[in-house]
Amino acid sequence: MPNSSSVSEFLLLAFADVRELQLLHFGLFLGIYLAALLGNGLILIAVACDHRLHTPMYFFLLNLALLDLGCISTTVPKAMANSLWNTRAISYQGCAAQVFIFVILITAEFYILTVMSYDRYIAICKPLHYGSLLGSRACAQMAAAAWGSGFLNAVLHTASTFSLPLCQGNAVDQFFCEIPQILKLSCSDAYLREVGALVFSVSLAFGCFVFIVFSYVQIFRAVLRIPSEQGRHKAFSMCLPHLAVVFLFIITGMFAYLKPPSISSPSMNLIVAVLYSVVPSSANPLIYSMRNQELKHAVRKLFGYMLLCNQ
Repeated sequence: MPNSSSVSEFLLLAFADVRELQLLHFGLFLGIYLAALLGNGLILIAVACDHRLHTPMYFFLLNLALLDLGCISTTVPKAMANSLWNTRAISYQGCAAQVFIFVILITAEFYILTVMSYDRYIAICKPLHYGSLLGSRACAQMAAAAWGSGFLNAVLHTASTFSLPLCQGNAVDQFFCEIPQILKLSCSDAYLREVGALVFSVSLAFGCFVFIVFSYVQIFRAVLRIPSEQGRHKAFSMCLPHLAVVFLFIITGMFAYLKPPSISSPSMNLIVAVLYSVVPSSANPLIYSMRNQELKHAVRKLFGYMLLCNQ
């Protein structure tokens, strides 16, 4: 049986064996990837170029868009390349790098979503203290803490996962290098250390989730006390997109890592992985732009400027 020292590459899950279906998968993922690049890229450019969007809320949204671009760029291009070239291989070093980068980004994204709920809480429940509590320095520190936490979490999980002896071959039952699928290749009882690290990370994530829920309970209580309908509508427009993104991210991610083995299957694992690693990155720009008039105006202004430059 091979061990980790003799494994030079992993074999990722093939979406199909039929060439036409492989090309269809490539086309679908290419469309989703380009949509994510366009949507998140527009948010990055609009927030960076429009001085009216230089506020804490849009600063965190810029970080979220950057993380979404990173997440989808870490997993989807390799899956597209494998489908296009009819291969399943990814090198051992490439798999470790994919796990490391993906864990950084997915962890930092969850912490940024938590910070964004705090931003909405202060803006609606304590508006008079907004400037003092969320100044530029505080925002930079919170964003740096989110990215730094992601880095430390990635070091912990990557080192723990890839130090395990692999005794069950090298076929990863997923379209990218996902930690739970790599653990299935490890020797008996050797994976318990990484399972403990996963439980620790899930516990921290649960704490963030409780904080988000508590923040929104306070937010909705404050919103319902706003006397004017226009004021309530504006407050909900600020909060509902973020809440939708949070629940899409949390529900799919928790189901992927905490679902019982009895309902686990290759097709189910694949669908859930796409839902938490691909769909949010492409859906988040749409969710945030649907009810955000300031962002819509900034994007329209950006398109207008681009048209003028091309004339």
